[in-house]
Amino acid sequence: MSYTDNGSRSTYRVKGATGDFEIVVGLEVHAQVTANSKLFSGAATSFGAEPNSQVSLVDAAMPGMLPVINGECVRQAVRTGLALGAEIHKWSRFDRKNYFYADLPQGYQISQLYHPIVGEGALDIETEAGERSTVGIERIHLEQDAGKLIHDLSPNQSFVDLNRSGCALMEIVSKPDIRSPAEAGAYVAALRQLLRYVGSCDGNMDEGSMRADVNVSVRRPGEGFGTRTETKNVNSVRFIMQAVETEARRQVDLIESGGSVVQETRLFDPGTGTTRAMRSKEDAHDYRYFPDPDLLPVEFDDGFVAECRASLPELPVAKRARYEQALGLTPYLAQVLTAEKDTAAWFEALVAATGKPEAEIAARAANWVTSDLFGALKRLGRDITDSPVSPEAGAELLALQADGTLSGPLAKQVFEIMLETGEAPGAIVESRGLRQTSDVGAIDAAIATIIAANADKVAQYKAGKDALFGFFVGQTMKAMGGKANPAAVNERLKAALA
Repeated sequence: MSYTDNGSRSTYRVKGATGDFEIVVGLEVHAQVTANSKLFSGAATSFGAEPNSQVSLVDAAMPGMLPVINGECVRQAVRTGLALGAEIHKWSRFDRKNYFYADLPQGYQISQLYHPIVGEGALDIETEAGERSTVGIERIHLEQDAGKLIHDLSPNQSFVDLNRSGCALMEIVSKPDIRSPAEAGAYVAALRQLLRYVGSCDGNMDEGSMRADVNVSVRRPGEGFGTRTETKNVNSVRFIMQAVETEARRQVDLIESGGSVVQETRLFDPGTGTTRAMRSKEDAHDYRYFPDPDLLPVEFDDGFVAECRASLPELPVAKRARYEQALGLTPYLAQVLTAEKDTAAWFEALVAATGKPEAEIAARAANWVTSDLFGALKRLGRDITDSPVSPEAGAELLALQADGTLSGPLAKQVFEIMLETGEAPGAIVESRGLRQTSDVGAIDAAIATIIAANADKVAQYKAGKDALFGFFVGQTMKAMGGKANPAAVNERLKAALA
């Protein structure tokens, strides 16, 4: 695999024995909708429940049980479409997709094919290398999830858990605009971030609430699309990138050896980093789609769409731009602080708690969050929603440093005590006597002792070895227990050494 520079967007090529090949990728992301109940029943949707403890008669496909649409799932799909700048269809319809799985009791899946709830949109992405592109969204449709087969509890039996059966999914179908593993990863990461900001999906890929079917084909540059394969249910950004790369390599090797790519469904093996055949891939007509006779079309008006639009938060791209332009943060800090909605909310609460103009305090607050706070949270194995320090306490700590009560080293000491005890920084300063001092007499006395004990270094300094000044500063601060005002120490040292 290799990249060649082609202007603003590098061209990714798979090197073959007979020449280069281009990768074409389209992703079908299945995102479980944030809702308290399933798409067509009142059964709960919480993760980790006892097997088959969240299954209604509708989910189990008992005779005479009819589906009833969950309005919250419709609302969340519309909100997601609006966040992607997509066309919203005020009339949509559910179809039956007929196939048999052991974990799908009905023998068909209720989905949308011909009239999805959301039409075309787009998502701007940026790879880790800084390359930007736009991936088109073909549609978003609502459908019900299947259950889960369990094969590792018995050597000769399989078990089924129907808790997931009937959970609402948004299937977000991209156009075949992705051209590299890096772009595939960037697309899924950006989409996950957007869904979490909107609140329409929690994005927990390790729990299966967001996963992707990875469609890959290869072609000679300039040729039409090749035959694609679909790798099912890949559940991490890293695995999606690996699946694209390994499947493209497999297809190139197959073509160059005289074979041909077969349209099929494959599985990705994280242990080996390879894909393997699962079954031949059906076309849409093979599923015998037809309108579900038990469900009326979904219809809503402009007022509902306007209400959904008004409920959207500030989205990541807009928030990042505001942090850079209005708050004066660097692109790096803006990107880090907006990566997760909870992080941005904590940062904004911190800035507000300082009581100072945003533009005045934002840079100091951002640097403290991304260095001191993030470092402490990583060390403690906690995330920002579980921070032992509140935004208000963080704002108080910044204020004590800004007004000269605390030096940088003292502020770090106080912060460590805050993490351990949960005490307010002001109380820690008073109870432990950690206030910074500018007492010139005490500083001069410490300096005099250090100069007397280091006559050789004083001579070297006066002979032109200016780097030793840092040694004297460090020794003075140590002698003062870190409480001396650094500016006063520098001033008195210069006078004493002169």
